[in-house]
Amino acid sequence: MSERLFIFDTTLRDGEQVPGCQLNTVEKIQVAKQLESLGVDVIEAGFPISSPGDFNSVIEISKAVTWPTICALTRAVQKDIDVAVDSLKYAKRKRIHTGIGTSDSHIKYKFNSNREEIIERAVAAVKYARKYVDDVEFYAEDAGRTDNEYLARVVEAVVKAGATVVNIPDTTGYCLPQEYYEKIKYLKEHVDGIDNAIISTHCHNDLGMATANTLNGVLAGARQVEVTINGIGERAGNTSLEEIAMILKCHKYLNIDTNINTTKIYPVSRLVSSLMNMPVQPNKAVVGRNAFAHSSGIHQDGVLKNVKTYEIMDPKDVGLDENSIVLTARSGRAALKYRLSVLGVNVDDEDKVDNIYQAFLRLADQKKEVTDDDILMLAGADRTASHSIKLDYLQVTTGKGVRSVASIGLDISNQKFEAAATGNGPVDAAIKALKKIIMKQMTLKEFTIQAISKGSDDVGKVHMQVEYDGSLYYGFGANTDIVTASVEAYIDCINKFRIRE
Repeated sequence: MSERLFIFDTTLRDGEQVPGCQLNTVEKIQVAKQLESLGVDVIEAGFPISSPGDFNSVIEISKAVTWPTICALTRAVQKDIDVAVDSLKYAKRKRIHTGIGTSDSHIKYKFNSNREEIIERAVAAVKYARKYVDDVEFYAEDAGRTDNEYLARVVEAVVKAGATVVNIPDTTGYCLPQEYYEKIKYLKEHVDGIDNAIISTHCHNDLGMATANTLNGVLAGARQVEVTINGIGERAGNTSLEEIAMILKCHKYLNIDTNINTTKIYPVSRLVSSLMNMPVQPNKAVVGRNAFAHSSGIHQDGVLKNVKTYEIMDPKDVGLDENSIVLTARSGRAALKYRLSVLGVNVDDEDKVDNIYQAFLRLADQKKEVTDDDILMLAGADRTASHSIKLDYLQVTTGKGVRSVASIGLDISNQKFEAAATGNGPVDAAIKALKKIIMKQMTLKEFTIQAISKGSDDVGKVHMQVEYDGSLYYGFGANTDIVTASVEAYIDCINKFRIRE
């Protein structure tokens, strides 16, 4: 009989900590519902004490989903736990995830403490959390660099205090797979009462070993894995949910099952990528656009003879339909709405559907074929409808040996403004014209252009980072005209800091 592995998804907490990837509450609910449909067991919805936005997101996600456990992160601090308890009041199944650093580096430099005091604080936090919820997970931060003997003492103490799950994070992505295996195995063999708790993995990808470490942790006895969609997360990211799910599906002899409906993987991947403005690298395992592509003549010949010669997964098992509907300018609303639903975007508001459809028609007139990424971009762009500053028009004159000139028109709270400027290239000229209207001291810190596919009629995505009044703001724009996309990204930044003023 197969053993059950619990999937703990932290896309909305650890994944969302990536600069420029922050979601609003509505977007988080959209992702949470898709995670529920995917079959994850636990959704880490946020770090409630960190901000009012995180607190509110945990509340609203708790209301929006039904069966997954909703988890709130805290430090080993009573105030953190109190706030987490308040945020989980609507959750049908609730968990508090509390913990403290256990490596000598964290104990000395982060807490200016000692090993015994850390154990006392860990035990106190678990006991305090257990007063409010029956399900308490303890994380030993930087467990990857904590010596096994002391780690076992910490784990034994918190299990006796009432922890139902013990999380062994490789916080810095330092461990080698065999080291991580031995760490989990050591805990299984040396912690009195370890069978009263579930051991969880939480691996980072700094050295590219997150998935290997997680799998080795499972083979050593861990029965919960902490993962994110597309492997997003701080620095080099976390273990990818889709990789672990498909490894276990492909290697059935391991006799370890999850509750994941793998046919939902691709749509959820595309939704998260779109909402967080984080492109999936083409060669990404399982969900990259090249994951099921074959360019080598030898490979193509083999696949044509028998697909299993070079494919160990059926594309349909991860939600890729080889016979998907191709969208063009002749496609109707029904086809567009269907494609959005396949991609995990369910739009019930007919006015919103109409707005997306009109934008789709304008794009389809410029392109031979509208891709899934284009569709998700259009659905995401619809959220800018509520912005107080909108681009009315943009006209640019540029060329070799000609000074670039841009004329721009903005709609600011239904008032029209116009300006013109010259610059070192069309984007520079357009942004200088924009600044003449806005008249704020802003500094462009980062400017990235990404093509969605490969054609000359492709939609270009622009990501920007702008500094204003000592804070950084991230903006996103997409258009077949890269200058327009750049201006829209800049305007997106401005709208974000205007909300705070």
